[in-house]
Amino acid sequence: MTQDILSVPGADVARVRAASPAPRVAVVLGSGLSGLAEAVSPATAIPFAELEGFPRAERVAGHAGRLVCGALAGVDVLAFQGRTHQYQGVSALAAAYPARLAAAAGCEVLMVTNAAGGVSGELATGDIVLISDHINLMGTNPLVGWPGPEGGTPFVPMRDAYDPGLRALARTAAAAERIELRDGVYAGLLGPTYETPAEVGYLRSVGADVVGMSTVPEVIVARALGVRVLGFSLVTNSAAGEGLSHDEVLEAGRVAAGDLTRLMLAILRRL
Repeated sequence: MTQDILSVPGADVARVRAASPAPRVAVVLGSGLSGLAEAVSPATAIPFAELEGFPRAERVAGHAGRLVCGALAGVDVLAFQGRTHQYQGVSALAAAYPARLAAAAGCEVLMVTNAAGGVSGELATGDIVLISDHINLMGTNPLVGWPGPEGGTPFVPMRDAYDPGLRALARTAAAAERIELRDGVYAGLLGPTYETPAEVGYLRSVGADVVGMSTVPEVIVARALGVRVLGFSLVTNSAAGEGLSHDEVLEAGRVAAGDLTRLMLAILRRL
């Protein structure tokens, strides 16, 4: 029998379930967006380094590098404070470990967030973008080598990768909280370099609104495993902007993350 490459070590599932026996929602928090996990209560924190299957890589600034298990807005959650990116030298399959672990632990919904560069001229720093679709420009796919579920095929439909029902719920929550929410397409690039002006022009021409270096592998794996997905990008900079730096991204994330945290709590209360 072909080994299921999407499986995770049983010890990791046991560790998570000991902290949160029946989690419903997993949240992956991008650069500068870890504040939501501070609201988890009661909270049990598990460093990524203590999870057998979590990919080993140097931690990126702005990523706490731990999994926080507990309750948010009355919902049992797994909050990943940070993620591992392919540009850190891991495979797409390894980068998608949060989605794999969340599915194995029984989560029904994956909420992904990221700090992203604004490609569309209609977006400004601090805007929250509800991801409607993505363009995979990372050059690989986490499902390469996966035979599909038993009795099935590896050809996973991606038409509604970002769940329409969850997106409608997000819009309702945003309206109630008086938070402006923009719709947009996320382009995933390998990184770690920021985009050139020519690349930004190309991305705009193919329909991208925001660009980043994460999220796509997690979403693909979540859909392969039957987990519904809701995604947000926080625009922290103009792609190919003058003097762009990671510190700039983190600072913009800190300034605007409060609204995104409030929105996600409002969504959880409605699930």
